[in-house]
Amino acid sequence: MKVTVVGAGAVGASCAEYIAIKNFASEVVLVDIKEGFAEGKAMDLMQTASLNGFDTKITGVTGDYSKTAGSDICVITSGIPRKPGMTREELIGINAGIVKSVSSSLIEQSPNTIIIVVSNPMDTMTYLVHKTTGLPKNRIIGMGGALDSARFKYRLAEALGAPISDVDGMVIGGHSDKGMVPLTRLATRNSVPVTEFISEERLNEVKEATKVGGATLTGLLGTSAWYAPGAAVSGLVQAIACDQKKIFPCSTLLDGEYGLSDLCIGVPVVLGRNGIESIVDITLNDAEKEHMQASAEGVRATNGLLEL
Repeated sequence: MKVTVVGAGAVGASCAEYIAIKNFASEVVLVDIKEGFAEGKAMDLMQTASLNGFDTKITGVTGDYSKTAGSDICVITSGIPRKPGMTREELIGINAGIVKSVSSSLIEQSPNTIIIVVSNPMDTMTYLVHKTTGLPKNRIIGMGGALDSARFKYRLAEALGAPISDVDGMVIGGHSDKGMVPLTRLATRNSVPVTEFISEERLNEVKEATKVGGATLTGLLGTSAWYAPGAAVSGLVQAIACDQKKIFPCSTLLDGEYGLSDLCIGVPVVLGRNGIESIVDITLNDAEKEHMQASAEGVRATNGLLEL
């Protein structure tokens, strides 16, 4: 199993690290445009192999996509990160050109690959890859919902005073501060609805804290987060590589599901060896449907800024 990660910055390096540590891939290739940067990150990570007990080979290259040939899964993290006060949507002008070029180079070397998009605005970048590559929709996946759901569970566990392993919850909708739809109604603690433990007011606080989770970290760190995004990507990659049939909320191209078409947005999907094996069309209540429609309108507005 060969995995390529484009962009050797904090997010890309975290992706490579978590994938390597899980020891299911034979090789991870890190690609970056900055001379020697990916090579240095790869060397640093390989020097942890004996300490962390993994045998995955990590290779770094500067702009040489021939080294990515035969990749089963490719992850695109490249692009400029968010700065404090910047929305994900404001990144579109620069990152669209980067993602379009990178995806073309990857597919040229690995025509059968599955692409996972991390670059922001993530739903729109995922849609761009669909529109410009011609890959079947099951092989193009946006990461956002997996990360947003992890942040939701963190906030739920915090509010409940519970171990996070006891908590389950999901975020669908757009990967943006206004577009996320945390499904508080379906959130549970060890199969018991969380409404049995905390008030509606506290649950709304959890919901709002989840929606601004990325912006909160950007304000604290001065740039985008990287540990949780890297872990989210590694979870998706492992589910595909190991044919786990796990359900993750991911950005995928919809064709009538949830009453939406011709856009990529976060919904629960089953991930396996073929990428997106199926879309899970769960029943939403009226309020959730309304939020999902509003989220979709926001994603469409951002898609309208693309030059296809």
